[in-house]
Amino acid sequence: MAASGISLTDCFDRFMESAVFESGLSERTLSAYAADIRLYLRFLEEAGVKAAAEIRLEEVVDHFSRLRESGLSSRSLARHLSAIRRFHSFLTEEGHCAANVTAMIDTPRLLRRLPRCLSSEEVERILRMPDIQTVAGVRDVALLELFYACGLRISELAALPVKHVQMEESSVRIYGKGAKYRMVPLGRAALEKLSAWLPLRAQWARRDDALFIGATGRRLSRSTIWRLVRRYAAAAAISQRVAPHMLRHSFATHLLDHGADLRAVQEMLGHADIGTTQIYTHVSAERLSHAHKKYHPRG
Repeated sequence: MAASGISLTDCFDRFMESAVFESGLSERTLSAYAADIRLYLRFLEEAGVKAAAEIRLEEVVDHFSRLRESGLSSRSLARHLSAIRRFHSFLTEEGHCAANVTAMIDTPRLLRRLPRCLSSEEVERILRMPDIQTVAGVRDVALLELFYACGLRISELAALPVKHVQMEESSVRIYGKGAKYRMVPLGRAALEKLSAWLPLRAQWARRDDALFIGATGRRLSRSTIWRLVRRYAAAAAISQRVAPHMLRHSFATHLLDHGADLRAVQEMLGHADIGTTQIYTHVSAERLSHAHKKYHPRG
């Protein structure tokens, strides 16, 4: 196998070997780098990236968007970026990728970068893509609808058990970060899509209590959900590169665009700190500014 085709795990092993014997880094720094890069590789695995040559700038930015939303401090984010930069420098020097995609990243700009989101029209186009004449298509449109309508994290969506979907109360019980539960309302569209999916789910072999399962009866993994979102976004001809958490970002931004209370959005997203939620107010302000400049006669 060509050097550029080796697995990311092998790349990581070679990088750590090089760092141990050639860099002179302290044991504490090496341990921190290893933890940071393992976290990065798990993200890339979920995204379906199998080799260093496949990594694009969008993956790096999306990874940091997720880390920032998880509440990681700016100092920790900067350290994490340092580890990833060193890793990518190694990949480039060893010929595993043609260019270092982190070379063009400005650290302060990355750390305050606003989350990318979709327009309402783009979300609608994605939701129309599954073939609802098939069982998998009915499942997928319910999955996409719930993902967007409730602003879930991909891990929360994958792990969501059927028993936590409360159709009569029009709500869903989410087990989120910090081992805390939260209730998120289900809108009319989500209820409609779930009502179509649940009877079909019952026809499949059920080896798992998860809401979204495959034909084998086992829950859909996060990487499978990631691929589904990417596939339907491509089918909908969305021009920007779409990652699953963009549906969550879009949920928050669209709510605030239409006047939702910031505290209510914080509760639905499951943010412990309202400061994390406030980043979406900046997104909304940016969108409003763009609309004003585009449509107002004196914009």
